[in-house]
Amino acid sequence: MKNILFILSMLLFLHVSAQEPLEATQWQEDLRFLQNTIHKDYPFLFVKTTKEDFDAAVTTLYNDIPNLQTHEIIVGMSRIISLFKYGHTYVSFHQKPYEFSQLPFNLYAFNDGIYIQGAHKNYSKAVGAKVIAIEGKPIAAVLKAIEPTVEVENSQYFKAYGINNMRYPEILHAQKITKTLQNTITFTLEKNGKEFTQSFTTLPKGERVPTHRGYVHQKGDWLDSRDQSTTPLYLQQLDKVYFSEYLTKEKAMYVRHSRIKDEAEESTKDFYTRVLNEVVTKGAEKLIIDLRLNGGGNNYLNKEVIKTLIKAEKINTIGKLFVIIGKRTFSACQNLVNEIDNYTNVIFVGEPTAENINFWGDNRPVSLPNSGINVSLSYLWWQDKPALENAPWIAPSIPVTMSFEEYAHNQDPVLEAALRFEVADFKPKPMDYVIHLYLSGQTQKLAEELPKMIQDPLYAFFDFENGLLKVGNILLQSGRAPQIQASIQVFSMVLGLFPDSASAHTYLGRSYIALGQPEKAAAVLHKAISLDTDGEIRKVATTLLSELSND
Repeated sequence: MKNILFILSMLLFLHVSAQEPLEATQWQEDLRFLQNTIHKDYPFLFVKTTKEDFDAAVTTLYNDIPNLQTHEIIVGMSRIISLFKYGHTYVSFHQKPYEFSQLPFNLYAFNDGIYIQGAHKNYSKAVGAKVIAIEGKPIAAVLKAIEPTVEVENSQYFKAYGINNMRYPEILHAQKITKTLQNTITFTLEKNGKEFTQSFTTLPKGERVPTHRGYVHQKGDWLDSRDQSTTPLYLQQLDKVYFSEYLTKEKAMYVRHSRIKDEAEESTKDFYTRVLNEVVTKGAEKLIIDLRLNGGGNNYLNKEVIKTLIKAEKINTIGKLFVIIGKRTFSACQNLVNEIDNYTNVIFVGEPTAENINFWGDNRPVSLPNSGINVSLSYLWWQDKPALENAPWIAPSIPVTMSFEEYAHNQDPVLEAALRFEVADFKPKPMDYVIHLYLSGQTQKLAEELPKMIQDPLYAFFDFENGLLKVGNILLQSGRAPQIQASIQVFSMVLGLFPDSASAHTYLGRSYIALGQPEKAAAVLHKAISLDTDGEIRKVATTLLSELSND
């Protein structure tokens, strides 16, 4: 019986291995199947792109297929699916028998460039080098070329997850970085102030770069550019989902939480209960939760974290609760960050997150009939905040990034910023404070405080212009005369602070139109056009003026 099973498995292996290349017409059939499936079953994904642009991209690829190699067709499909710009909606490049090869390194985006963070030991000279060019093309041009192949949720997602598409020779060829498909690619690198070239050869088929939480770690045949004599807290015990350490000198409890899942030994609920009890018993003055490496998991575990934080009255106050976020904070962890923002007095530190605040997630595979390729398409809408509060990401109130040298020498400026932060009367949510002053009738205090906050470097993280415009637009969209009149006050206030704001003039024009005051509307719309000579605001203002003339 065992011999029969062995023979059958070998026959199956030989059948798969000897699979005939698909005809162009079969790839075209797969593409049409994908197009029709999305229109029929996933029309809700048309948010950041239109059906017309999607169909145009499909038609272009369909017509090109007879002249393309297999990898170029797959990359072309990836470009089309990436139009949706949701991180859970993508084409994987690790699908047999079409698995792409990989160059033997890991790239990481620091605040001073893109570096070879880790690599195979055969390329030790390249470890820790800054990428200057690929096949003679400047890194900026290469990034621009590969971005359409990445399911970019926002620019942070691209920095964290997308830049390593440069590891695939198939993508470099399909996006015209190389003239032919080749298994050796030459990089121009810079290290210790000197430029040099390094040719990388792909790993054996099926082998992948061993990254964990976004990094190659020094082990076996792989090298890390970081000094191995010590390890910063955020990279310690990465085999664990979460761990905590009390920092005696700083009187702060540090938590690194790198996945939304339960440990076998201690549930998420029990872990946070224990940590908060320890905060009390040790008299900790700060709790710092580090989510910068957390790429998601089981959303339903977030509630236990939130409940525990809400009940921790002594630590759930401004200046005592800090959460570190970054460009790998994604998926279910985006939901956790949203809920922490909603229900606690948190101060976020670090970089913006990799996901939109509200987003389409939880994908299911759609298998293409001829190639068997699975295309992951999102089907579940996650909304933790009102639609009008949606944004590309959650941004930190204390923005801090890391340079390569800081990484290499085990410094952690992000954690240090949280530990050092001691600012009395800090407003981590400036717009909430502005709205409070307005609604409570403290207009004089608002007039005094707002200009100061706009000029204060401490609030450089916040876009006051667009924050105020969003508030005014909410009032305008109500359609009620008192609220529309209030929107005029808000937009006029914006213009007092930002007199060259074409957006504020356009919104003010809309408000005047809504109140039936066409002369005032025309005046501010003309001003908007003069301020935005060739942009989208000019187009909107021109359309509104045209509609006024027709009336």
